[in-house]
Amino acid sequence: MSYSSHKTALVIGATGLVGKQVLNYLLASPIYNQIKILTRRATGLKHEKLNEIFFDFDKPDASLVKADDIFCCLGTTIKKAGSEEAFKKVDFQYPLQIGRLGKLNGSSKYLIVSSMGADSKSFIFYNRVKGEIEKELTDLHYDTLHILRPSLLLGDRGGEARFGEKIGEVLAKILDPVMVGPLKKYAAIDSAKVARGMVELAQLPEKGLFIHDSAELQHF
Repeated sequence: MSYSSHKTALVIGATGLVGKQVLNYLLASPIYNQIKILTRRATGLKHEKLNEIFFDFDKPDASLVKADDIFCCLGTTIKKAGSEEAFKKVDFQYPLQIGRLGKLNGSSKYLIVSSMGADSKSFIFYNRVKGEIEKELTDLHYDTLHILRPSLLLGDRGGEARFGEKIGEVLAKILDPVMVGPLKKYAAIDSAKVARGMVELAQLPEKGLFIHDSAELQHF
């Protein structure tokens, strides 16, 4: 099969809640003829456009980080990571090193799923790390940087669903009807909307830094 474009996309975090849906949208898109995913282990996914690359994030091979557009969907929790240090490695160190290597190799566009409340000066560790990675990526001066700041993500996490997230999803269904106007950005959001938004935003011709809050992402 031939495709209408010769663009290449690179996805990190392609097996996560948002990442796996971003991957599906990219594979279905005629805009890209090759989708690379960096992974530590085999995913079992098969597609003629898919290039699964085994990658050691702690000893990165710069030559493997080449693409037109980079989609960063990495994310964890302190509980799952085991410590604040391990959390920061996944949510800060890895996205930044991929950003640096991609820029060196000619990538012009970087998109990242951050979080509502991201602030490098926050007293909350999670929000502070999210703000720090946003700042560092901004300082790389990509032609285009899209930062997505969703609220609570809804979707099928499989066996990884955490108790707090389950409670949050139940509360979200109760509270969402009153989340209107300025409160809309706090409403829970379907992870599929975030993924679809990420792929669609990558096709915009405008260059620069763009920050998208959850209320905006609800429209995708």
